[in-house]
Amino acid sequence: MTGRPVAVFDLDGTLADVRHRLRHLRRRPPDWDAFFAAAPDDPPLAEGVALALEHAATSDLAYVTGRPARCRRDTATWPTRHGLPAGALLMRADGDRRPARIAKPRLLARLARDRAVSVVVDDDQRVCDAYEDAGFHVVRATWMTAPTLLERAQEEQGRT
Repeated sequence: MTGRPVAVFDLDGTLADVRHRLRHLRRRPPDWDAFFAAAPDDPPLAEGVALALEHAATSDLAYVTGRPARCRRDTATWPTRHGLPAGALLMRADGDRRPARIAKPRLLARLARDRAVSVVVDDDQRVCDAYEDAGFHVVRATWMTAPTLLERAQEEQGRT
């Protein structure tokens, strides 16, 4: 492995405040299309952005998200619109409904084959546990209280 290490950041709940779009998940059935369509309007979470910029001084940034690949265009532009460096973007495949605690570590493992990972920052406690079990240094993002609804979507529905 050569070059700078990579610091890996989750988006939803770590860098991006998703609370304004949770209303779409309270419907029965949940409106996933509307939930993801509203993602470009996510305000940044100041604590997460500051931490990412701090790590950008010594590491390249990469983003691992549980969002489906069909959201790639909107997702790829969000970091730079909010003052973050561009970086590799790893997303779950469309139709992948595995829990985030399974899908996201597998995405990270692909990146880690070629790059040294200095830190991984995520708000989902189960995902953080899985990253730690895989040997990664983890910072748990606690600055946006994750509603139970979001946690359930990540774990039970494999959607974000």
